Amino acid sequence: MNPPLNGVRVVELATLFAGPLATAFLGDFGADVVKVEHPDKPDPSRGHGPAKDGVGLWWKVLGRNKRTMTLNVSTPEGAAVLKRLVAGADVLVENFRPGTLERWGIGPDVLQEANPRLVIARISGFGQVGPYARRPGFGTLAEAMSGFAAATGEPDGPPTLPPFGLADSITALAAAYAVMLALHARQRTGTGQVVDLAIIEPIMAMLGPQITWYDQLGYVQPRRGNRSDNNAPRNTYRCADGRWVAVSTSALSIAERVLRLVGRPDLVEQPWFGTGAGRAAHADELDGAVAEWVATRDRDEVVAAFEAAEAAIAPVYDVRDVLADPQYAALETAVAVPDEDFGAVRMQNVPFRMSQTPGAIRHAGRAHGQDTVELFMELGYTEAEIDELREHGVI
Repeated sequence: MNPPLNGVRVVELATLFAGPLATAFLGDFGADVVKVEHPDKPDPSRGHGPAKDGVGLWWKVLGRNKRTMTLNVSTPEGAAVLKRLVAGADVLVENFRPGTLERWGIGPDVLQEANPRLVIARISGFGQVGPYARRPGFGTLAEAMSGFAAATGEPDGPPTLPPFGLADSITALAAAYAVMLALHARQRTGTGQVVDLAIIEPIMAMLGPQITWYDQLGYVQPRRGNRSDNNAPRNTYRCADGRWVAVSTSALSIAERVLRLVGRPDLVEQPWFGTGAGRAAHADELDGAVAEWVATRDRDEVVAAFEAAEAAIAPVYDVRDVLADPQYAALETAVAVPDEDFGAVRMQNVPFRMSQTPGAIRHAGRAHGQDTVELFMELGYTEAEIDELREHGVI
Protein backbone atom coordinates (compact mmCIF):
# COMPACT_ATOMS: atom_id res chain seq x y z
CA MET A 1 0.00 0.00 0.00
CA ASN A 2 1.07 3.59 -0.59
CA PRO A 3 2.18 5.05 2.78
CA PRO A 4 0.64 8.44 3.64
CA LEU A 5 3.97 10.31 3.79
CA ASN A 6 5.38 8.87 0.58
CA GLY A 7 7.11 11.72 -1.26
CA VAL A 8 7.73 13.79 1.88
CA ARG A 9 11.43 14.40 2.55
CA VAL A 10 12.57 15.10 6.11
CA VAL A 11 16.05 16.39 6.92
CA GLU A 12 17.12 15.54 10.47
CA LEU A 13 19.71 17.72 12.19
CA ALA A 14 19.11 16.26 15.64
CA THR A 15 20.84 14.02 18.16
CA LEU A 16 19.92 11.75 21.04
CA PHE A 17 16.23 11.16 21.49
CA ALA A 18 13.38 13.62 20.94
CA GLY A 19 14.27 14.79 17.43
CA PRO A 20 15.47 11.44 16.08
CA LEU A 21 12.43 9.64 17.48
CA ALA A 22 10.10 12.22 15.94
CA THR A 23 11.61 11.69 12.50
CA ALA A 24 11.49 7.92 13.01
CA PHE A 25 7.72 8.20 13.52
CA LEU A 26 7.51 10.12 10.23
CA GLY A 27 9.72 7.59 8.49
CA ASP A 28 7.51 4.75 9.71
CA PHE A 29 4.77 6.12 7.46
CA GLY A 30 6.81 6.60 4.34
CA ALA A 31 8.75 9.85 4.74
CA ASP A 32 12.25 9.85 3.22
CA VAL A 33 14.25 10.77 6.32
CA VAL A 34 17.80 11.97 5.76
CA LYS A 35 19.83 11.79 8.96
CA VAL A 36 22.64 14.38 8.90
CA GLU A 37 25.51 13.79 11.34
CA HIS A 38 28.83 15.52 11.95
CA PRO A 39 31.66 13.67 10.17
CA ASP A 40 33.67 13.21 13.38
CA LYS A 41 30.93 13.34 16.02
CA PRO A 42 28.11 10.86 15.29
CA ASP A 43 24.81 11.03 17.14
CA PRO A 44 25.67 10.03 20.75
CA SER A 45 22.69 7.67 20.78
CA ARG A 46 24.82 5.29 18.68
CA GLY A 47 26.79 4.64 21.84
CA HIS A 48 24.00 4.71 24.43
CA GLY A 49 22.96 1.57 26.25
CA PRO A 50 23.92 -2.04 25.53
CA ALA A 51 25.83 -2.89 22.36
CA LYS A 52 26.43 -6.06 20.38
CA ASP A 53 29.75 -6.56 18.61
CA GLY A 54 30.47 -2.90 19.29
CA VAL A 55 27.26 -1.71 17.59
CA GLY A 56 24.80 0.23 19.74
CA LEU A 57 21.34 -1.33 19.74
CA TRP A 58 19.39 1.77 20.76
CA TRP A 59 20.45 3.38 17.51
CA LYS A 60 18.93 0.47 15.60
CA VAL A 61 15.54 1.66 16.87
CA LEU A 62 16.09 5.42 16.62
CA GLY A 63 17.72 5.17 13.20
CA ARG A 64 15.10 2.98 11.57
CA ASN A 65 13.84 3.91 8.11
CA LYS A 66 16.51 6.61 7.66
CA ARG A 67 19.27 7.27 5.20
CA THR A 68 22.42 8.59 6.82
CA MET A 69 24.91 11.18 5.60
CA THR A 70 27.73 13.19 7.13
CA LEU A 71 27.98 16.97 6.87
CA ASN A 72 29.59 19.65 8.99
CA VAL A 73 26.92 22.34 8.70
CA SER A 74 28.94 24.77 10.84
CA THR A 75 31.31 25.43 7.93
CA PRO A 76 30.42 27.73 5.01
CA GLU A 77 30.75 24.81 2.60
CA GLY A 78 28.52 22.63 4.79
CA ALA A 79 25.95 25.40 5.13
CA ALA A 80 25.82 25.69 1.34
CA VAL A 81 25.19 21.95 1.05
CA LEU A 82 22.44 22.14 3.66
CA LYS A 83 20.68 24.92 1.77
CA ARG A 84 20.75 22.79 -1.36
CA LEU A 85 19.47 19.82 0.64
CA VAL A 86 16.52 21.67 2.18
CA ALA A 87 15.64 23.29 -1.14
CA GLY A 88 14.15 19.94 -2.13
CA ALA A 89 12.86 18.95 1.31
CA ASP A 90 9.56 19.38 3.10
CA VAL A 91 10.65 19.28 6.74
CA LEU A 92 13.76 20.08 8.77
CA VAL A 93 13.99 18.85 12.38
CA GLU A 94 16.81 20.31 14.47
CA ASN A 95 17.69 20.35 18.15
CA PHE A 96 20.71 22.64 18.44
CA ARG A 97 20.79 25.09 21.30
CA PRO A 98 18.76 28.19 20.31
CA GLY A 99 20.83 30.65 18.31
CA THR A 100 23.26 28.06 16.97
CA LEU A 101 21.87 27.82 13.43
CA GLU A 102 21.64 31.60 13.28
CA ARG A 103 25.30 31.88 14.30
CA TRP A 104 26.26 29.58 11.45
CA GLY A 105 24.24 31.65 8.98
CA ILE A 106 21.55 29.00 8.41
CA GLY A 107 18.70 30.20 10.61
CA PRO A 108 15.06 29.66 9.60
CA ASP A 109 14.95 32.88 7.57
CA VAL A 110 17.87 31.72 5.41
CA LEU A 111 16.56 28.18 5.02
CA GLN A 112 13.04 29.30 4.16
CA GLU A 113 14.48 31.73 1.64
CA ALA A 114 15.94 28.65 -0.06
CA ASN A 115 12.58 26.88 0.29
CA PRO A 116 9.52 28.91 1.38
CA ARG A 117 7.53 25.67 1.75
CA LEU A 118 9.92 24.24 4.34
CA VAL A 119 8.50 23.26 7.74
CA ILE A 120 11.14 23.70 10.44
CA ALA A 121 10.67 21.95 13.79
CA ARG A 122 13.03 23.31 16.44
CA ILE A 123 13.32 21.09 19.52
CA SER A 124 15.18 22.35 22.57
CA GLY A 125 15.11 21.90 26.31
CA PHE A 126 13.45 25.21 27.12
CA GLY A 127 12.20 26.67 23.84
CA GLN A 128 13.51 29.43 21.59
CA VAL A 129 12.65 32.32 23.93
CA GLY A 130 12.81 33.08 27.64
CA PRO A 131 15.53 33.32 30.29
CA TYR A 132 16.44 29.61 30.07
CA ALA A 133 16.43 29.34 26.26
CA ARG A 134 20.19 28.95 25.88
CA ARG A 135 20.61 26.45 28.70
CA PRO A 136 21.48 22.87 27.75
CA GLY A 137 18.35 20.80 28.20
CA PHE A 138 17.59 17.11 28.44
CA GLY A 139 14.52 15.03 29.14
CA THR A 140 15.56 14.42 32.73
CA LEU A 141 15.35 18.14 33.41
CA ALA A 142 11.88 18.26 31.88
CA GLU A 143 10.74 15.33 34.02
CA ALA A 144 11.94 17.27 37.06
CA MET A 145 10.61 20.72 36.11
CA SER A 146 7.23 19.64 34.72
CA GLY A 147 5.90 18.32 38.03
CA PHE A 148 6.21 14.68 36.98
CA ALA A 149 8.98 13.77 39.42
CA ALA A 150 7.37 15.65 42.31
CA ALA A 151 4.20 13.59 41.94
CA THR A 152 5.95 10.25 41.33
CA GLY A 153 7.28 7.95 44.03
CA GLU A 154 6.32 6.82 47.50
CA PRO A 155 4.88 9.42 49.92
CA ASP A 156 7.88 9.16 52.24
CA GLY A 157 10.43 8.76 49.45
CA PRO A 158 12.24 11.12 47.08
CA PRO A 159 10.85 12.48 43.82
CA THR A 160 11.29 9.76 41.22
CA LEU A 161 12.58 9.98 37.65
CA PRO A 162 11.71 7.38 34.99
CA PRO A 163 14.48 4.95 33.94
CA PHE A 164 14.00 5.83 30.25
CA GLY A 165 13.49 8.90 28.06
CA LEU A 166 9.89 9.66 28.94
CA ALA A 167 9.90 13.42 28.32
CA ASP A 168 11.89 12.98 25.10
CA SER A 169 9.46 10.34 23.84
CA ILE A 170 6.42 12.48 24.58
CA THR A 171 8.12 15.41 22.85
CA ALA A 172 8.81 13.19 19.85
CA LEU A 173 5.13 12.36 19.49
CA ALA A 174 4.23 16.04 19.90
CA ALA A 175 6.82 17.01 17.29
CA ALA A 176 5.55 14.49 14.75
CA TYR A 177 2.00 15.74 15.38
CA ALA A 178 3.09 19.37 15.00
CA VAL A 179 4.90 18.63 11.76
CA MET A 180 1.81 16.96 10.33
CA LEU A 181 -0.31 19.99 11.31
CA ALA A 182 2.20 22.31 9.63
CA LEU A 183 2.20 20.19 6.47
CA HIS A 184 -1.60 20.24 6.45
CA ALA A 185 -1.63 24.02 6.89
CA ARG A 186 0.86 24.32 4.02
CA GLN A 187 -1.73 22.77 1.71
CA ARG A 188 -3.89 25.85 2.31
CA THR A 189 -1.25 28.56 2.58
CA GLY A 190 1.47 27.28 0.28
CA THR A 191 4.17 28.18 2.78
CA GLY A 192 5.95 26.43 5.60
CA GLN A 193 6.35 27.62 9.17
CA VAL A 194 8.56 27.25 12.22
CA VAL A 195 7.49 24.97 15.07
CA ASP A 196 9.01 25.68 18.50
CA LEU A 197 8.99 22.66 20.84
CA ALA A 198 10.35 22.93 24.38
CA ILE A 199 10.89 19.51 25.97
CA ILE A 200 9.60 20.88 29.30
CA GLU A 201 6.10 21.39 27.84
CA PRO A 202 4.67 18.23 26.17
CA ILE A 203 5.17 16.11 29.29
CA MET A 204 3.34 18.75 31.31
CA ALA A 205 0.38 18.40 28.96
CA MET A 206 0.21 14.71 29.92
CA LEU A 207 0.05 15.33 33.68
CA GLY A 208 -3.66 16.02 33.90
CA PRO A 209 -5.30 19.05 35.56
CA GLN A 210 -2.52 19.90 38.02
CA ILE A 211 -2.36 23.56 37.00
CA THR A 212 -6.14 23.93 37.08
CA TRP A 213 -6.35 22.25 40.47
CA TYR A 214 -3.77 24.64 41.86
CA ASP A 215 -5.32 27.67 40.15
CA GLN A 216 -8.79 27.03 41.53
CA LEU A 217 -8.09 25.21 44.80
CA GLY A 218 -4.47 25.81 45.70
CA TYR A 219 -4.09 22.03 45.58
CA VAL A 220 -0.64 20.54 44.94
CA GLN A 221 -0.71 16.86 43.97
CA PRO A 222 1.39 14.86 46.45
CA ARG A 223 3.29 11.63 45.86
CA ARG A 224 1.03 8.63 46.41
CA GLY A 225 3.19 5.77 45.21
CA ASN A 226 0.92 3.44 43.23
CA ARG A 227 -2.20 4.77 44.88
CA SER A 228 -4.62 7.39 43.63
CA ASP A 229 -6.56 10.20 45.27
CA ASN A 230 -9.50 9.32 43.04
CA ASN A 231 -10.19 5.64 43.72
CA ALA A 232 -9.11 2.52 45.59
CA PRO A 233 -8.02 -0.21 45.53
CA ARG A 234 -5.43 0.84 42.98
CA ASN A 235 -1.98 -0.64 43.44
CA THR A 236 0.42 -3.43 42.59
CA TYR A 237 0.18 -6.65 44.58
CA ARG A 238 2.66 -9.49 45.05
CA CYS A 239 1.46 -13.01 44.24
CA ALA A 240 2.47 -16.26 45.95
CA ASP A 241 4.96 -17.07 43.15
CA GLY A 242 6.75 -13.73 43.61
CA ARG A 243 5.28 -12.14 40.51
CA TRP A 244 3.13 -9.01 40.57
CA VAL A 245 -0.22 -7.80 39.30
CA ALA A 246 -1.72 -4.33 38.95
CA VAL A 247 -5.34 -3.63 39.87
CA SER A 248 -7.42 -0.61 38.93
CA THR A 249 -10.93 0.21 40.14
CA SER A 250 -11.75 3.55 38.55
CA ALA A 251 -15.39 2.47 38.13
CA LEU A 252 -17.57 1.68 41.16
CA SER A 253 -18.85 -1.51 39.54
CA ILE A 254 -15.30 -2.79 39.15
CA ALA A 255 -14.45 -1.94 42.75
CA GLU A 256 -17.49 -3.90 43.90
CA ARG A 257 -16.49 -6.95 41.84
CA VAL A 258 -12.95 -6.87 43.19
CA LEU A 259 -13.98 -6.75 46.84
CA ARG A 260 -16.59 -9.46 46.41
CA LEU A 261 -14.01 -11.62 44.63
CA VAL A 262 -11.49 -11.31 47.47
CA GLY A 263 -14.14 -12.23 50.04
CA ARG A 264 -14.88 -8.80 51.50
CA PRO A 265 -18.47 -7.94 50.48
CA ASP A 266 -18.83 -6.24 53.85
CA LEU A 267 -16.64 -3.40 52.61
CA VAL A 268 -18.91 -2.84 49.63
CA GLU A 269 -21.75 -2.07 52.05
CA GLN A 270 -19.84 0.72 53.81
CA PRO A 271 -21.28 4.21 53.25
CA TRP A 272 -17.94 5.56 52.04
CA PHE A 273 -17.52 2.86 49.37
CA GLY A 274 -19.83 4.52 46.84
CA THR A 275 -17.42 7.30 45.84
CA GLY A 276 -13.89 7.17 44.53
CA ALA A 277 -12.73 9.73 47.07
CA GLY A 278 -14.36 7.73 49.85
CA ARG A 279 -12.58 4.57 48.79
CA ALA A 280 -9.28 6.44 48.45
CA ALA A 281 -9.64 7.62 52.04
CA HIS A 282 -9.84 3.96 53.11
CA ALA A 283 -7.05 2.72 50.82
CA ASP A 284 -5.19 0.96 53.64
CA GLU A 285 -8.17 -1.25 54.42
CA LEU A 286 -9.00 -1.96 50.77
CA ASP A 287 -5.38 -2.60 49.78
CA GLY A 288 -4.99 -4.93 52.71
CA ALA A 289 -7.99 -7.00 51.65
CA VAL A 290 -6.78 -7.36 48.07
CA ALA A 291 -3.14 -7.93 49.00
CA GLU A 292 -4.03 -10.70 51.48
CA TRP A 293 -6.09 -12.57 48.89
CA VAL A 294 -3.54 -12.15 46.08
CA ALA A 295 -0.61 -13.22 48.27
CA THR A 296 -1.97 -16.77 48.62
CA ARG A 297 -2.30 -17.43 44.87
CA ASP A 298 0.03 -17.67 41.89
CA ARG A 299 -0.19 -14.91 39.31
CA ASP A 300 -1.92 -16.97 36.64
CA GLU A 301 -4.60 -18.01 39.12
CA VAL A 302 -5.12 -14.42 40.23
CA VAL A 303 -5.43 -13.12 36.67
CA ALA A 304 -7.85 -15.91 35.70
CA ALA A 305 -10.07 -15.23 38.73
CA PHE A 306 -10.18 -11.51 38.04
CA GLU A 307 -11.00 -12.08 34.39
CA ALA A 308 -13.80 -14.49 35.31
CA ALA A 309 -15.21 -11.83 37.66
CA GLU A 310 -14.84 -9.14 34.97
CA ALA A 311 -12.57 -7.15 37.27
CA ALA A 312 -9.73 -5.07 35.83
CA ILE A 313 -6.26 -6.54 36.28
CA ALA A 314 -2.96 -6.79 34.45
CA PRO A 315 0.19 -8.76 35.17
CA VAL A 316 3.29 -6.63 35.72
CA TYR A 317 5.47 -7.54 32.76
CA ASP A 318 9.12 -7.22 31.94
CA VAL A 319 10.28 -7.45 28.32
CA ARG A 320 10.37 -11.26 28.41
CA ASP A 321 6.68 -11.35 29.30
CA VAL A 322 5.84 -8.79 26.62
CA LEU A 323 7.42 -10.89 23.89
CA ALA A 324 5.60 -14.03 25.07
CA ASP A 325 2.14 -12.46 25.47
CA PRO A 326 -0.53 -13.58 22.96
CA GLN A 327 -2.25 -10.18 22.89
CA TYR A 328 0.92 -8.41 21.84
CA ALA A 329 1.49 -11.19 19.32
CA ALA A 330 -1.98 -10.64 17.87
CA LEU A 331 -1.31 -6.91 17.56
CA GLU A 332 2.16 -7.56 16.07
CA THR A 333 3.53 -5.08 18.59
CA ALA A 334 7.07 -6.42 18.23
CA VAL A 335 8.44 -6.97 14.75
CA ALA A 336 11.64 -8.41 13.29
CA VAL A 337 13.30 -5.72 11.18
CA PRO A 338 15.92 -6.32 8.47
CA ASP A 339 19.37 -5.15 9.56
CA GLU A 340 22.72 -5.11 7.79
CA ASP A 341 24.73 -5.88 10.92
CA PHE A 342 22.66 -8.63 12.55
CA GLY A 343 20.40 -9.93 9.79
CA ALA A 344 17.30 -8.93 11.74
CA VAL A 345 16.53 -7.23 15.05
CA ARG A 346 13.27 -7.19 16.95
CA MET A 347 11.86 -3.86 18.10
CA GLN A 348 8.56 -2.14 18.80
CA ASN A 349 6.39 -1.88 15.70
CA VAL A 350 4.65 1.34 14.68
CA PRO A 351 2.34 2.26 17.58
CA PHE A 352 -1.00 2.04 15.76
CA ARG A 353 -2.62 0.38 12.77
CA MET A 354 -4.24 2.07 9.75
CA SER A 355 -6.55 0.09 7.48
CA GLN A 356 -5.66 1.81 4.20
CA THR A 357 -2.22 3.37 4.65
CA PRO A 358 -0.36 1.41 7.32
CA GLY A 359 3.13 2.22 8.47
CA ALA A 360 6.07 -0.16 8.45
CA ILE A 361 9.65 -0.40 9.68
CA ARG A 362 11.61 -1.20 6.55
CA HIS A 363 15.11 -1.41 8.03
CA ALA A 364 16.95 -0.73 11.27
CA GLY A 365 19.41 2.11 11.87
CA ARG A 366 22.22 2.27 9.34
CA ALA A 367 25.91 3.00 9.72
CA HIS A 368 27.28 6.50 10.24
CA GLY A 369 27.33 8.29 6.88
CA GLN A 370 26.39 5.19 4.93
CA ASP A 371 24.38 7.03 2.27
CA THR A 372 26.51 10.17 1.98
CA VAL A 373 27.73 9.65 -1.58
CA GLU A 374 24.31 8.58 -2.84
CA LEU A 375 22.62 11.63 -1.33
CA PHE A 376 25.26 14.06 -2.61
CA MET A 377 24.87 12.65 -6.10
CA GLU A 378 21.10 13.11 -5.81
CA LEU A 379 21.85 16.78 -5.06
CA GLY A 380 23.91 17.04 -8.26
CA TYR A 381 27.43 16.88 -6.84
CA THR A 382 30.10 15.17 -8.91
CA GLU A 383 32.52 12.60 -7.53
CA ALA A 384 35.31 15.17 -7.74
CA GLU A 385 33.29 17.70 -5.74
CA ILE A 386 32.45 15.06 -3.13
CA ASP A 387 36.13 14.14 -2.81
CA GLU A 388 37.02 17.81 -2.35
CA LEU A 389 34.45 18.25 0.38
CA ARG A 390 35.81 15.13 2.09
CA GLU A 391 39.36 16.49 1.92
CA HIS A 392 38.19 19.72 3.58
CA GLY A 393 36.48 17.81 6.42
CA VAL A 394 32.99 18.93 5.36
CA ILE A 395 31.79 15.33 5.04
